Amino acid sequence: MKFLIDAQLPRRLATWLSAQGHDALHTLDMPSANRTQDAEIIAFAMQDDRIVVTKDDDFVQSFWVHDQPKRLLLISTGNITNPDLERLVGDNLTAVVSAFSTNCFVELTRTRLIIHV
Repeated sequence: MKFLIDAQLPRRLATWLSAQGHDALHTLDMPSANRTQDAEIIAFAMQDDRIVVTKDDDFVQSFWVHDQPKRLLLISTGNITNPDLERLVGDNLTAVVSAFSTNCFVELTRTRLIIHV
């Protein structure tokens, strides 16, 4: 899978996903880094067929209203330590990948994976 990690999440999540065999970039890897506007993130994700991974509700609103980005992984955990985030994503990564085979909007909370249809 190809992921684009938004600025509210740590770069080490992209590094960790890459170590798991996925193609993962962080907004820090983009020309404007963490100042990259949401519209640019969406355009890049759509052009490069990436799943936007974010904690930002603005992407959720854009998904429902404009059908953009095409695929979205919302991390709705509130504040979470980096090790806890990696553990949470690691524990759910297989299910997340599977969910994106047939769905476009997946949400990961501290306790469950929600597939939005």
